Amino acid sequence: MQYKIVILFLLLSSLSFSQEKDSTVVFKKRVLESTEVDFLASYYKQDGLHSAVSGGIGSENLTDIASNIIVAIPMNDDDILTVDAGISAYTSASSSNINPFDSNKPNPWQASSGASAQDALASLVVNYSHSSDDRNFIWNADVSVSSEYDYFSLGFGGGITKLFNNKNSEISLKGNAYLDTWQPIYPIEFRDNLPTVYDQTGAVSNLYNPNFISWTSKARNSFSASVSFSQVINKKSHFSVFFDVLQQQGQLSSPYHRMYFADKDNFYVGDPQFIPNYQSETNKGAYQLADAIEKLPDTRFKLPFGLRYNYYLNETVSFRTYYRFYTDNWDVQSHTASIEIPFKVSSKFTLFPMYRYYIQTKSKYFAPYETHLSTEKFFTSDFDLADFDAHQYGLGFTYTDIFTSSKIWKFGLKNIDFRFNHYDRSDGLNANIATVGFKFVMQ
Repeated sequence: MQYKIVILFLLLSSLSFSQEKDSTVVFKKRVLESTEVDFLASYYKQDGLHSAVSGGIGSENLTDIASNIIVAIPMNDDDILTVDAGISAYTSASSSNINPFDSNKPNPWQASSGASAQDALASLVVNYSHSSDDRNFIWNADVSVSSEYDYFSLGFGGGITKLFNNKNSEISLKGNAYLDTWQPIYPIEFRDNLPTVYDQTGAVSNLYNPNFISWTSKARNSFSASVSFSQVINKKSHFSVFFDVLQQQGQLSSPYHRMYFADKDNFYVGDPQFIPNYQSETNKGAYQLADAIEKLPDTRFKLPFGLRYNYYLNETVSFRTYYRFYTDNWDVQSHTASIEIPFKVSSKFTLFPMYRYYIQTKSKYFAPYETHLSTEKFFTSDFDLADFDAHQYGLGFTYTDIFTSSKIWKFGLKNIDFRFNHYDRSDGLNANIATVGFKFVMQ
């Protein structure tokens, strides 16, 4: 009898444990309830007067159209597989002048018709994440690949996130590595027969003798590590801070960025009557041959630090603020500050005006067109490394339908996000950016 009681007790205990375990599985909230699909598209249009391809002068006109599809798939209660595939196609007056000889009237102020006038970038990122049963620990790993005509990139990385203090606090650690390879395209004068060459006076000349050496290394590798911490302060406010360490090594120059030296004679192709007005947009037919191509160090160390602070004023208005400080060993330092003010128009519509300010100091390796000397070790006339400040103004709206009442086939529309931004830089570069995103949930 005693033996039977013990057996019965063990059976009941086993059944109780089994029910308790099963109930944990049944009632554990899934990290992602169902498959979600995001469609993103953007249009970018810029113009400016400081093309790096033309040594710091000339048109920077560029148009880029990009699209991405992002699919997040719940593999089980705890794991999510995310696949992000994208393509970006651009046309550029600046890059077209890698070969200005394709134009009947070569000059840095208009596009040439060569193959370098356009290109496409294709990319793929696959990410896998796992959440613990209590949802307080998350790890993820990712691999990425991207390719365009002259550049290939392979990346991999991962991270961990720990939530504590009843999920009011969060700390994350991440690391990434990108192993890239150039297929360098040099300015056409370094790889093809030249048409008639003229000197500064417009006389035919055979004295053009550039300082050009082909690359011996074509690799560019980037490594990054970051740590971030976020904290819910109270029901109305939240802040986060982050700190990154980035190291780049390898071929950090661009092979098609021309250089013109102050201590070298000038030589041109095209129509010599335009040589006196070469630096003016009235130049409609002369193009200056390069003295060399951009040369930069083979290492760069970057340190960004930033913080975010969000404040919920009431049911209608909230504030999202951001600040970042950046410094590197090329002597570039910058400050970025932005604010976004979501304004809830209705239960489904939210408007959000935004503003961003940016300022940076110039790199010690930068100097404008025909300012560097040929005796210098490193040199660039890329105005992205110059000192400037920039303003960005924008407006966006979000449509949210948590019940996904609108449907396309088996997918319910969860939200629509649209943004438009105008960008002005103190060196004359300006741009307009429009983006739109649709999120669907499989039902």
